[in-house]
Amino acid sequence: MIIELEKCNIRSYQPSDAETLSKYANNRKIWLNLRDGFPHPYTTDDAKNFISMAMSKNPETYFAICTKTEVIGGIGYSLHTDIERISAEIGYWLGEPFWGKGIVTDAMKALTQYAVNTHGLYRIYAVPYETNKASFRVLEKAGYQLEGRMRKSAIKDGKVIDQLLYAYVI
Repeated sequence: MIIELEKCNIRSYQPSDAETLSKYANNRKIWLNLRDGFPHPYTTDDAKNFISMAMSKNPETYFAICTKTEVIGGIGYSLHTDIERISAEIGYWLGEPFWGKGIVTDAMKALTQYAVNTHGLYRIYAVPYETNKASFRVLEKAGYQLEGRMRKSAIKDGKVIDQLLYAYVI
């Protein structure tokens, strides 16, 4: 899969992505805004394992955010099942040298539409940590609306924190 955008491309992961994936993912500032399943430090072996998992998913739901020459981030969604099969949770990260350029906003808009169209979803949501104001702006620019605050719903880096619930609803 590939979606060509003005500021980046979204495409399927490839085994050759491991070096650049680990180069940008190995950043404590990124780790602080992601779930603990995203390791820190982030090694080339972590990248290889993640790429292998992403490539084995059917349907494919994890994608690379890329320039023309390298992977600079990741974006993906988790499909829900049973009565929530019309919903998915989306997540994303971007290498620090590329922050503030509108890349993730473009990627979010495109992947949201792709997920809705491909899987017949009615709702896609994200739960950024209360400290991640840049993520709030990305979500709002991508058409997501704030639905609420989940008080003391997560622990990250030893601190109990709130998460905000943003959703894109058809």
